[in-house]
Amino acid sequence: MAMSENEMGLKKIIDMTRMISIVLLLIHFYYYCYGAFKEWQLTYPITDRLLSNISNSGLFKAFNKSKLIALVFLVISLIGARGRKSEVLNYKSAVAYLLAGLLLYFISELILLLKEFPVTTVALAYFGVTGIGYIFILTGGTIISRIIKKNLGNEVFNKHNETFPQEERLLQNDFSINLPAIYNLKGQKRKSWINFLNARRGLLCLGSPGSGKSFYVVENCIRQLIAKGFAAFVFDFKYPELTLIAYNHFLKHRNKYPASAKFYSVNFTSLEYSNRCNPLFPELMNDLLDAMDASKTMLLSINKTWVNRQGEFFVESPINLLAAVIWFLKKFQKGKYCTLPHAIEILQLDYDKLFTVLNSEDEIRTLVNPFISAYLADVMETVESQLASVKIPLGRLSSPQLYYLLSGNEFTLDINNPKEPKIVCLGNDPVKAEALAPVISLFCDRLNKIINQKGKHKCATIYDEFGTLRASSVLRVVATGRSNNIIVIIALQDYSMLKQIYSKEEAETIFNMMGNIISGQVSGETAKLLAERFPKTMQDRQSLSINTSDTSVSKSKQLEQSIPASTISSLSSGEFVGITADNPDQIIELKAFHCRITNDLQAIKKEKESYKPLPFIRKVDDASVKKNYQQIKQDVQNIADAVMEELLNDPMREHLIVKK
Repeated sequence: MAMSENEMGLKKIIDMTRMISIVLLLIHFYYYCYGAFKEWQLTYPITDRLLSNISNSGLFKAFNKSKLIALVFLVISLIGARGRKSEVLNYKSAVAYLLAGLLLYFISELILLLKEFPVTTVALAYFGVTGIGYIFILTGGTIISRIIKKNLGNEVFNKHNETFPQEERLLQNDFSINLPAIYNLKGQKRKSWINFLNARRGLLCLGSPGSGKSFYVVENCIRQLIAKGFAAFVFDFKYPELTLIAYNHFLKHRNKYPASAKFYSVNFTSLEYSNRCNPLFPELMNDLLDAMDASKTMLLSINKTWVNRQGEFFVESPINLLAAVIWFLKKFQKGKYCTLPHAIEILQLDYDKLFTVLNSEDEIRTLVNPFISAYLADVMETVESQLASVKIPLGRLSSPQLYYLLSGNEFTLDINNPKEPKIVCLGNDPVKAEALAPVISLFCDRLNKIINQKGKHKCATIYDEFGTLRASSVLRVVATGRSNNIIVIIALQDYSMLKQIYSKEEAETIFNMMGNIISGQVSGETAKLLAERFPKTMQDRQSLSINTSDTSVSKSKQLEQSIPASTISSLSSGEFVGITADNPDQIIELKAFHCRITNDLQAIKKEKESYKPLPFIRKVDDASVKKNYQQIKQDVQNIADAVMEELLNDPMREHLIVKK
C-alpha cells in the first residue's frame, strides 16, 4: 500500500513539473509573439498586467532564458519518468531525438527575424518549430527512461562468465612437474603455471586424438623428470617419438645419475636397436602369485570379454594353466628356461607330455589336477576348449623375432635399483598393436610389481596410450607408490577405453585414484565425469521479463560449474583443463585450471633437430634369430624328456606320469 502511494505521489510531482515547463513555454510564446496574439484578439488587460509583472522578475531579460528554464523543468520531469521498458529501444535513437529536438528548440528564434512575412505567419512557424523541438526532447528523454539497462551481452557460449582466477606462481620441489600456460580472466590474457606439486599422487592425462596430450604434456613430463634424475619407464606407443626424447635428455643430464645408470629400449620392429629382456626373469619372481598375476595379465589383455567374467570356471582355468607353466619353468633347473617363449612352447606339447611335466612340480599340482582328471576321464571337449583358449592366442606370439627379444637377459625390470637405475623405453608397433598387447601388458605388469618397494631410487612410469594395454598392477602403484617415490603418469584418449580393457570397477578406481588430472578435448561420459570434479564458481546471471504491462530485468549470482562438459568437449588443441594436488607444506588454493599450455615451439623444433639417433645395439641376422627360435623349441623337448626320464627312474614318483 505504501509503495503504491509513493508511486502516485511521484507521478503527481512529475506531472506538475512538466506542466510548469509547458506554462513557461506558453508565456514565452505570448511575450515574444505578442503582436500575433493581438492580431488574433487574444490579449486581455489582466494577462498584460500579469505579463508585465513576470517581465519585471527578469524572466525575459534574455531571449532564451525563459526557454532554458522551461527546458530545465522538462529535464527534471524526465528524471523521474518511469516508462514501460522495451528491449527494442536503444541510446542511439534517444540521442538522435534529443539532438534534433535541441537544434529545433533553439534555432527556431531565427524565424522571428523574417520581417517580410505577416506577423501571424511568423508566430505560427515559430510555435510549430519550437513545439516540435520540445516534443522531440520529451520523446528522447522518455526513450532513455524506457531503455533496459541490461548487460546480457552478445556472447553465445558464456565463456567470459566461466573464467576464474588460476595459479600464477611457479611452485617447485623434487617431485613436481610444472607446465607454463596462459589463461583468460574476464577477457584479459594472463600467464599462469600448472603446478603438479605432488606428481606421486598420480597424473592422469586425457585427450582425443590431436588434442596435444603427448606434445604438450607427456613430452614435457619426460624432459623434466629426467632432468631431476628419475629412473623411468616409458611406454612409447608411437615408437620412437618418446624414446628419442628420453634417450637424448638422459645424455644431456647424465650427471644427475649414478655412473652405473644405463638406458635401454625394447622395440619389436628393429632388432638391431632393441635390447633383449625377459619379463619373466626368475630371480624377480618370488612366489606363485607372481606367476598367477602374469598369466592373468596376458590372457585378459587378449580376451577382453573375460574382464567382466573373472571368477568363472572357463576364465580362471586357462589362467591357472598358464600360471602353472610359468611357475614350473621358474622352479625347473633354477629358472634356466623361465621365459615367455619357453612357456608358449610347453603349451604346444602333446597332452601326455604336457600334463606329466606340470604334474611333476608339487606346488602347481593342484592347479593342473582338474585338467588331468578331465583328460583321463576322456572329457576331451572340456580339455580341448580350456587349452585352446590358452594355446591359440599365445600361439600368435610364436615368431622368431619375438622369441629372440623375450629370451635374452640384457637387463632386468628393476629400473629403480639404487645400484643401477635405468631408463627403459618400451616401444609398440601400431600395426601389430593387437598382437603385441599381451607381451606389452606383461612387461608393464611385472615392472609395476618389481619397482614398488622401499629404499629404491626415485622413479616414474609413463604410459602413452594406456588404453591399449592391461596392467592392473598400476592400481597398487598409484595407491602405495607415493611412499616409495614413484610417479605414475597415464595418458589415454578416453575413459571408455579403460572400460574396454579393465572391468568397470577397475576403470573407475584408476580414474578416481589419480590426484592430478589434465584433459584436452574429450566428450560424452568422460567430459561429464571431469566437469563434476571441478569446483563450482559464483557466476553472474541476468533475466529479462517482458509482458504487456511491464518489463523487468533481474540480476543474481548462482553457483555454476566452472568448466561444464560442453566446454571440455570443445577445447582446442593445446588447450587443457584439470585439477592439481598439493602438499601440506605447499598449499595451492587455486587447484583448478583452464588454460593453454605455452610450449616454445621454436626451441623444441631446434632441440629435436639436434637429437642423436638411438644407439645401435648389435647386428642381427635372420640366421641367428632362426637359430634361437629352434633352440627354444629344442629346449622344451629336452625339458619334457628330462622330466619323463626323471620320473621313470624314480619309483616313488613314477605314478605322476600321465598317460591315457
